[in-house]
Amino acid sequence: MVSFAQDHSRGLVVTADSIFHFLNIEKNTFVYIDSNEHFLAEKIPDSKFSLLSGYRFQNRIPKRLLSKSIYLKFSLKNNSSYNQQFLFYPGMYFKKITLYEKTNEGKYIIKDQTGSKTGFVNLSVPAGSIQTFLIQCKPSKFEYLRLKAIVIEPGYIQNFMLELSDTFRDKKIASYILCGILLMMIMFTLVNFFLNKKIEFLYHCFFSVCMFLLIFFSSYLRRQPGWFSEFFVSYLDLALLIIGTIFYLLFTRKFLDTNNKHKKLDKILKAVSLALGFMILLYTYVYFNTDDFMLSIILENTMKIMALFIGIIFIFMSLKNNDRLMNYMAMGSGAQIFFSIISLLLIFTEKVTTSLLKSAMFYFEVGIIMTIFFFLLGLTYKNRKELVEKIKEQEAMKMEAEMKAFETKLAVINAQQEERNRISADMHDDLGAGMTSIRLFSELAKSKMGDKVMPEIEKISVSADELLNKMNAIIWSMSSSNDTLGNMVAYIRSYALEYFENTGIKCRISIPDDLPDLVVSGVIRRNVFLVVKEALNNILKHAAATEVNIILGNEENGISLIIHDNGKGIDTDNIPRFGNGLKNMKKRMEDLGIDFKIENKNGTIIRLYRDVTIS
Repeated sequence: MVSFAQDHSRGLVVTADSIFHFLNIEKNTFVYIDSNEHFLAEKIPDSKFSLLSGYRFQNRIPKRLLSKSIYLKFSLKNNSSYNQQFLFYPGMYFKKITLYEKTNEGKYIIKDQTGSKTGFVNLSVPAGSIQTFLIQCKPSKFEYLRLKAIVIEPGYIQNFMLELSDTFRDKKIASYILCGILLMMIMFTLVNFFLNKKIEFLYHCFFSVCMFLLIFFSSYLRRQPGWFSEFFVSYLDLALLIIGTIFYLLFTRKFLDTNNKHKKLDKILKAVSLALGFMILLYTYVYFNTDDFMLSIILENTMKIMALFIGIIFIFMSLKNNDRLMNYMAMGSGAQIFFSIISLLLIFTEKVTTSLLKSAMFYFEVGIIMTIFFFLLGLTYKNRKELVEKIKEQEAMKMEAEMKAFETKLAVINAQQEERNRISADMHDDLGAGMTSIRLFSELAKSKMGDKVMPEIEKISVSADELLNKMNAIIWSMSSSNDTLGNMVAYIRSYALEYFENTGIKCRISIPDDLPDLVVSGVIRRNVFLVVKEALNNILKHAAATEVNIILGNEENGISLIIHDNGKGIDTDNIPRFGNGLKNMKKRMEDLGIDFKIENKNGTIIRLYRDVTIS
């Protein structure tokens, strides 16, 4: 219940002992804003005051008056026989609240200056008396300040604060969910920074920290009186927003590597970052050292416009560049700008609402979520692209290493071949000439002896001739100029025809016209020649043959060499005449990956086959 009466200060007196829990006394409270700071608090004329409930600036104090003192005056009447205590709530976001009490002499004296810490002042009404109070309030630099006049019983203060904040429960839940997402982003970017040592992840981590603190405190401090709430809405929220924006610009420069790929954009982002950094420092100085609220508003709006401007410029430049990663970042910026505009429009309506979908902060938070979403898309694309490039780089390095190893191996082979060529040349020039001289001298000695036979001289001549042939075969196998299939076939043909000359055995050699141009190393040429030589020697000594056919043929995947005589054949179960020769022939070919077969079919058939598709 409220009773009204005129007091000597023309106020309407509130009967205090009838207050239950809390009471809104705006109709019983007078207000005055000293726009020119003409009066001391205790000397303001009663004529300056107006009734709060009809005051045109109650719901929003003009910007030009936010640096001035606001005075609230009201009277409480205590009809009980004991003193009564109450708390007075003048509204949110006052950086200084001072309580004055009117004495019996009509003077105002200071009773309490601690109201700015909690947002409430303590009222004491003596028993059986009327007490007039004057509240001096210094507003924070907050554009949407609303004046209240509520008297609260001390025991109900906690419930009152819960009622102030619980009306925004849905908004708080939504904000806390986003805070959880931002915490995960902070951990995610920190882990990536420590794993990859990339500074852009640290920049994004700082951006996420700023956004987390901004959204968390905006939700947690919503409708919570006290000095920190006032400090947050008047300074800290903007500082976190601008510092977070600066870190996001730094992150964008590193993430997109604009210094190397988009130099013009890099200069713009760098200039805006420096400008925002300078302006937030200037804003900080103005806030803590002056009462110039209009300058603070100008700086605040300038920084917000700059942030909006750089977002639009970034989107425009991304459309001109065919850069998919840049497009992901631009889509995030576009979403944030879009939802920020919705948030600003809701703020300008000046309506306090508990609806989540009509909350300005909700749309700002949605913009942050979209920014994070497109960042993750861009990061996924960048990681995939870097992985592909890394694999290509590793493959290139592997190929380069293999090429170097091949070149080293080739150099060794060439050096070895050059050494073999030198040795073969020395053998041909020195040993060959010496063996030829021995053979000539032995033949000359036999001619001088006439009919007299000396077996030793004959053996010297035969041994010299055989040794010369073997040496020629070694020299032939060592020379790299002979490393072709055609050269090997020609050498075997020449040797076979010469070997069976004057032996009574007719030798036929069949070579295809389309002989493949294959490289045959000296090791293979030498061993194949030795196998052919052994086979021809066995035919001459043991086969009793009159014909020998040497056939070189192309097959589906390889090439074959067949030696077929028309002799008495070979006893595959008992071959004493070959001794270890057959085993040696087979082993030579197996070591080189050449198939070796021998069979008895109208004589003896020896078949060599190599698959040329196998390196």
